[in-house]
Amino acid sequence: MDQIAKARRWYAEDLRCKTPILRNPHIVEAFGAVPREPFVGPGPWWIIPYPYREPFITPDDDPRWLYHDVLVSIDPSRKLNNGMPSFWARNFEHLDIARGERVLQIGAGSGYYSAVLAEIVGPAGQVTAVEVDPALADRARINLESWPQVQVIPGDGRNVNATASEHDVVIVFAGCTHPAPQWLDGLADNGRLLLPLTSDDWYGFLLRVVRRGASFEASSIGGVSIFPCTNGRDEDASRRLKSALVNSPMMNVAIQALHRGIPLSAESERVWYQTPGFWLERQESVVEATTHQPADGNNDTA
Repeated sequence: MDQIAKARRWYAEDLRCKTPILRNPHIVEAFGAVPREPFVGPGPWWIIPYPYREPFITPDDDPRWLYHDVLVSIDPSRKLNNGMPSFWARNFEHLDIARGERVLQIGAGSGYYSAVLAEIVGPAGQVTAVEVDPALADRARINLESWPQVQVIPGDGRNVNATASEHDVVIVFAGCTHPAPQWLDGLADNGRLLLPLTSDDWYGFLLRVVRRGASFEASSIGGVSIFPCTNGRDEDASRRLKSALVNSPMMNVAIQALHRGIPLSAESERVWYQTPGFWLERQESVVEATTHQPADGNNDTA
């Protein structure tokens, strides 16, 4: 095994402990198999080290600089990076992605995490990687030629028709104030959606949704700061989300379900957050506490 392959294996094992990855060993194997350097361009590289300290430019183009848990800039002027490996490894672990599953990725960038996802689902799986930036989509298509189970689609991930077949997993790699209807429409039964729900300051939480027939379970799996999604923002919703998060620790947002449409008047006390087309329901214990608190209590909902 050459030195770069050894560094990549060490990097993958480090993610196993740091994330931690306890349920799905295919995630570790995927990070150990996919070379990062083709996806971030030639070095030297602009590195943002953990935990988000001052960035630096590597003194040379040795690929071993890339095999650490760091952000690698793709376009510093746009604050566009090849994401933090431990962050996405953790998200993949929470989604319980299995061999042979069908994944829709919104925001493929240059394709690195598309390749990792392809390794996780294996040759029998499928990854549909959508990227709005034409130049990045072209890069991703070239970079991913070694993974025939990946289809790269250029275009707006909120509008492109990627729902011709169902998806077991939908992962959004950019922040939105609300999901696109087709992401929910195309989700298979027991399928999972991961969406960074963020306000205009890029901050918010990771919304995890599981489809159960016609219903959608919802929970938070932690806070997030992430690049915004093209056409994925509503100004009024952004303000409501920011207000809702003021009294909600991002690691413990008290929600239990996602509903489509507009809540009925009888459901108003159950609304944690609402935007055109969908709303999030508070956990039952929180609703009960809100309903029975003194008259001068704060009953505001987002």
